[in-house]
Amino acid sequence: MSVNVRIPTILRSYTGGDSEVKATGNTLREVISDLDANYPGIASRILDDAGKIRRFVNVYVGDEDVRFAQGLDTATPEGAQISVIPAVAGG
Repeated sequence: MSVNVRIPTILRSYTGGDSEVKATGNTLREVISDLDANYPGIASRILDDAGKIRRFVNVYVGDEDVRFAQGLDTATPEGAQISVIPAVAGG
């Protein structure tokens, strides 16, 4: 399935500055793998060494936080909007 992935500013160096890119996959895991094939290194900024979504990165498929869905096995239907949102801290 072809999906649109919103890329946060901090990761746009991997996508040549693009704020949104296309990727394919039936699950979020497949989409991230496809992203990494086309934009090498981006997966390591989304996933930790154990292959799980990093603690301070939020990923949404549509309006659904994948942590409360099926995680990396969350379905990514055709045309879905995926948003990668790094947590922001400050005081």
